[in-house]
Amino acid sequence: MAFSPVRVGWRASLDLAGQVLVYLAVPLAFPLAIAVYYGESVVPFVATIAVTLTIGSAFRYLSDPDENLGPREAFFAVALIWLLVAVIGAIPFLVVGVGTTAHPVNAMFEAMSGLTTTGATVFGDGDFAAHSRSVLMWRQVIQWLGGLGILILATAVLSELGVGGAQLMETETQTKDVNKLTPKISETAQLIWGLYVGITALAVVVYYGLGVSGLAPNMDLYNAIAHAFTSVATAGFSPEAESMGAFAPIVQWAAIPFMLVGSTSFVLLYLFINGEPGRLLKNQEFHFYIGVFVLASALISMLLAFDAEINYGLEETVRHAAFNAASILTTTGYASADFALWSPGATYVLFLLMFIGGMVGSTTCSIKSLRWLVALKSFRRLLFTSIHPEAIRPIRISGRPVDENTIRDIYSYLLLSIVIFVVLTVFIVANNERVGAPIGVFDAMGAAASTFLNIGPAFGEAGPYGTYDGFPMSTKVVMIVLMWIGRIEIIPVLVLFTRSFWTS
Repeated sequence: MAFSPVRVGWRASLDLAGQVLVYLAVPLAFPLAIAVYYGESVVPFVATIAVTLTIGSAFRYLSDPDENLGPREAFFAVALIWLLVAVIGAIPFLVVGVGTTAHPVNAMFEAMSGLTTTGATVFGDGDFAAHSRSVLMWRQVIQWLGGLGILILATAVLSELGVGGAQLMETETQTKDVNKLTPKISETAQLIWGLYVGITALAVVVYYGLGVSGLAPNMDLYNAIAHAFTSVATAGFSPEAESMGAFAPIVQWAAIPFMLVGSTSFVLLYLFINGEPGRLLKNQEFHFYIGVFVLASALISMLLAFDAEINYGLEETVRHAAFNAASILTTTGYASADFALWSPGATYVLFLLMFIGGMVGSTTCSIKSLRWLVALKSFRRLLFTSIHPEAIRPIRISGRPVDENTIRDIYSYLLLSIVIFVVLTVFIVANNERVGAPIGVFDAMGAAASTFLNIGPAFGEAGPYGTYDGFPMSTKVVMIVLMWIGRIEIIPVLVLFTRSFWTS
């Protein structure tokens, strides 16, 4: 039997991955500096920097200057980069060797959850006390990188990549507008990277300002930086066991707009601050996304108000409803209260929000609002054409027609997402039963949606103040894989497992 030659320039993919791993030493220097400042061990970060520089340099040595980074190579590079950075991200936990993340599977779970901005954690209350401030800050940094940084950095360091770089950005942002901002993709990457840094800096100023003003006494500079990283990245890790519930109510109010901004298209945000506010304010996806947030907040507020077992006041009711609706819708995963204890109606609303997500081209995860908007418009068209079969009625978003091939792709993505979610739910129930740790179906559905759609907290033991440590190791391995697949939009990973990708 003859073997078909490999037609993917994998050396070009390795070269890009190698560059990212080499530059990963830069963000690793931040927790290293934190360790020096607090007099903590620097070994975890020195060792990790050595590993990432070694592997990155080896990949670059294996590269071939005659191979170009085309679409296939970009797909391979995207999947490889996210996997390798998660592996590197797990090293500090393993070197420290304390708490739940001393186990390799748990360390990889925490790192993959961080990089994919899932926010699901195996940390228990004891882990927050056991780990140093520098290690806890690394959890925050890796989420900030995962929010937008890895792929933007990958395109920015390749100053003349051209089409390959655009392919990488479009894989992450799913928008064609991104390559129209500037003549060169490297310049576009730097603009969006600068916007991301700027919004993060603003969040630091706001959070720290609340601390120094006395309105939020325990919001020191460390916590301000840590939570700014994960607010804008819509990621959800916190160095506090109680998440945002550890801070004064005003901090929770302040975090809501940053979560919403992080889930807004960065392309439209860039245009907004550069003299084209109408592109954002008139955008139908933005209207849909904000409308879902307002409706969900109002509905949860009403359900909490009528819950006899909840004794919140008016401000507290509205705040917890709005904060947790924003947190789940934007896939951030913060918590201001243990919503797993709320009434079934309120928790079901939060469960449904898990499947929506923010805007395309943002740091958010999940299915994304645009896909649901197109699907709803397409369904409405189907009802119309059932009555008027001769009618030609294109689907329009913000006045522009949507290509029919794009609509079919959206249907395929929605179907594939639902199938994966159902299969993962069944696996979690069956595998927990196998090891003698039965789990309720709704709790399993929450954990499946939360990990695959990169939300973070779920319900039951995996709730906002719970942990995923109780799941069997085999379940956590599957969750690691699906966090990876879900974060980069399924197709860039699954396509690698087809023979035609490599040989046709």
